[in-house]
Amino acid sequence: MKQFLNILKYGLLLVISGLLMWYALRGQELRLVGEYVRTANYGWLGLTVLLSAMGYFSRAHRWHMQLEASRQRVSYWDVYHAMMVGYLANLVLPRMGEVIRCSVLQRTGKVPVQVSLGAVIAERVIDLLILAALLGLVLLLDFQKFWAFVVSLFSDRYNSLAAHQNLLLLVLGVVGLLVLVLGYLLFRNLEKLRQHALFLKLENFVRGLLDGVFSIRKLRNPGLFLLHTAFTWLVYYLMDYLAFFAFPATAGLTPAAGLAVLTFGALGMAAPVQGGFGAFHLMVQSTLLVYGISKEAGIAYALVVHGSQTLLVVLMGGISFVASMMKSGRRVKQVALT
Repeated sequence: MKQFLNILKYGLLLVISGLLMWYALRGQELRLVGEYVRTANYGWLGLTVLLSAMGYFSRAHRWHMQLEASRQRVSYWDVYHAMMVGYLANLVLPRMGEVIRCSVLQRTGKVPVQVSLGAVIAERVIDLLILAALLGLVLLLDFQKFWAFVVSLFSDRYNSLAAHQNLLLLVLGVVGLLVLVLGYLLFRNLEKLRQHALFLKLENFVRGLLDGVFSIRKLRNPGLFLLHTAFTWLVYYLMDYLAFFAFPATAGLTPAAGLAVLTFGALGMAAPVQGGFGAFHLMVQSTLLVYGISKEAGIAYALVVHGSQTLLVVLMGGISFVASMMKSGRRVKQVALT
């Protein structure tokens, strides 16, 4: 039953991704979109792919520094391969890549899942703060354009919530009451729970998770960690901006437009769908539309950029998957021989 529900869940997410892609392509001249894709300057795209690969190595260094701060002795290549397997998994199982890369690292580097997952959570919080800052910067640079864009993007959802305001308040009230009751019951029975084996396992897991989350407070070289973070986001920006020059329609866009595409494209990639499919394309197309780029040119840009990055993840993640499986196999043999 559980397997069926998982298949149903991921199948539903795949359908949503397909619907978003259909919506982005709806009412457009597919012949013109194909012409934009065919005549793109793939030399610029090759440069963005190279930069993207460098960004992955930098992200692996950042995660490795966090694990070292949590007193975990693991090689850089084990960390890198586990991370890339996670990115590969995200193309099929949305948002499960983070858990999968931690489980891979446990098999290849003996790092407890809770510690590596805590480090990933800290990493994601930092990235979220940077993304929020970039969103504010984009709105400040071109407030009138993007304020209208953001309002149009969320107005329908807000109107839908406003129409069901009483129901929403009732649901929030019930949830809040349940949380309070649960908290009270846990507090009253805390001593009994402490004697339960499952509670002890959960407590150890949470301790390891918090150790990973707060690993950034124990970094040996915080400056280098910040440098890797800045370099990663610089790579993201250059990937989107340099790709403008691959298409005549977008070649004249400003660096500020590249910042906008980075920000709203990252929001699309954060959507809980396989590899950002559909959501990324729709967000990038809508952003470029603000700058006067036609829907056909915008979707062609999104298709080529997203497609090239997806192929890179498949290539690098596939190599890392094979390397991780070989490492796991050797470790199993060593244990058996011992």
